[in-house]
Amino acid sequence: MTDTVTVDAAEFPLAVALRSTGGPERRTEIVALGSGREVRNARWAGSRRRWDAGSGVRSLDDLSEVIAFFEARRGRLHGFLFRDPLDDRSSLPSRTPGPLDQAIGTGDGATARFQLAKTYGAPLRPWVRPIGRPIAATVRVAVAGVEKTRGTDFSVSETDGGVTFLAGRIPPMGAAVTAGFRFLVPARFDADEIRVDLTAFLAGEIPTIPIVELVS
Repeated sequence: MTDTVTVDAAEFPLAVALRSTGGPERRTEIVALGSGREVRNARWAGSRRRWDAGSGVRSLDDLSEVIAFFEARRGRLHGFLFRDPLDDRSSLPSRTPGPLDQAIGTGDGATARFQLAKTYGAPLRPWVRPIGRPIAATVRVAVAGVEKTRGTDFSVSETDGGVTFLAGRIPPMGAAVTAGFRFLVPARFDADEIRVDLTAFLAGEIPTIPIVELVS
């Protein structure tokens, strides 16, 4: 019997996640012409991240925790939330997110909901990444440079990244809406097995535990 595919509200073991390796990938087709010139085509509109959590496993206790998490997710079947060790906030890694970090929209006097997003590469060929799994307690929002209060002025959804301004608090026409936040990434295991040679592990050889971002 096959279970319904879900993204569980369960975070991959943090200590292991923060020592994992990986980063973004894109899919580009390159065709070399007879003249030597190239034709390049982007197969994906955005990027997707991959990590290997095996590099984060430093002890048998770490390994046991990851295996238990793997079993609870039924291998590749169910997704989970992953803390990207290189990219988990709206600001630079060394800074605390602030309400002016990222532009998320402009007020028109009527729109109440804005999507959290992070922009990469501005001003040259910027790519805007929607953020769907923010950590609500870290979300800070400003309108026209003035910070607003979560719960009084706006609410935030941890399941889709929507910021909704409450009645009477909707941004006026032309007002810049900005936000700062930390976030998690929906992900899944990219293998249905974890193979460990205990003798090799104790000698320093790490297992491979591939994880891939779930892109909606």
